[in-house]
Amino acid sequence: MHRAFWVSFTAAMAIYLTMALWSVPFISSQAGGQVPFDMRPFGYSLSEAILFLSALSDEGREFYLTVQHRLDIAYLALVGLALVLGLQMVLRRPWGTVFSLVALIATAADYFENYLVAGLLNTPIEAVDEITVQVASFLTMSKSISHMICFSALLLGTVNLVLRRVLR
Repeated sequence: MHRAFWVSFTAAMAIYLTMALWSVPFISSQAGGQVPFDMRPFGYSLSEAILFLSALSDEGREFYLTVQHRLDIAYLALVGLALVLGLQMVLRRPWGTVFSLVALIATAADYFENYLVAGLLNTPIEAVDEITVQVASFLTMSKSISHMICFSALLLGTVNLVLRRVLR
């Protein structure tokens, strides 16, 4: 389990760095400096979505739909696996199970968010509807909160585990 955790965690972080340092800045540059949907942890409104979609170039849209979403698909699977394995390693039951379920919810929300964002990117701007934007925004906020909870639990569980071993 330890080895699988470190392999999935390292691969996830490598992809995350690729996105943070290359693909997300590229998309942002193709949208006049605006932040892509996935990177808005507090969500976005219909008007903000339309502003982003209006500013996004055709090249940026294609890149978002292909390169960014492919990177994100791999990242989500790897970070989800790393969180579940890590939480199982550092937290006692039932907490390892509870937080692992939160990690799975975060992963599912993120995949569904990507599906809706792809729909927004493929929809003519005048046809973008408020319900789709609201659901996509809700999923963005949900995955952000869920990931924050899981990473915090993983960090606190690791600190607790280390302190228990050191203080023996």
